[in-house]
Amino acid sequence: MTTMRQQLRDNAVALISLVIALGSLGYNTWRNERTEHNRNIRTATFELLTKLAELERVVFLAQYDHDASGGNPRTGWTYVLVIRDLASVVPGPVSAQATQLQSTWAADWEDLGKSDENAAQRIDDAIGKLREASLSTLKALR
Repeated sequence: MTTMRQQLRDNAVALISLVIALGSLGYNTWRNERTEHNRNIRTATFELLTKLAELERVVFLAQYDHDASGGNPRTGWTYVLVIRDLASVVPGPVSAQATQLQSTWAADWEDLGKSDENAAQRIDDAIGKLREASLSTLKALR
C-alpha cells in the first residue's frame, strides 16, 4: 500500500500542472474583466468628449454668432442630459463635474446670446473642467 507522501511524489507533475492551470484561468478571467471595464469607460469618455464639443458649439453659436437655429440653448439641454448620463458610468470626478455642468447650465442657459458674456464664460469653464476630468480619467486607465 502506498503512502500519501509516495502518491504526492508520483503525481507531483500533475498537481503542479493543475495549480498552474487554475492560476492561469483565474488571471485570464480577471484580465478579461478589467479589459472590458476599461473599454466601457474609454468608450463612454470618448462619447462624452464628443458631446462636450457639440455643447460648446451650441454655446459659441448662441453667444457670439447669435445663430437661433444652431445655437438654440434648448438644444443644449439635450447635450447636457446626455453628458450627465454618460458621466455616470465613468469613475472618478467626472460624474461630479457633469453634475456641476448641469447646475451651471440650468443657471445660465437663458442668458446666452446677451451682451454680457459671463453666462457663456461660466458654462465654458464648466465644460473645460469636465473635459480635464475626462482626459485625466482616460490617462489613468491601465
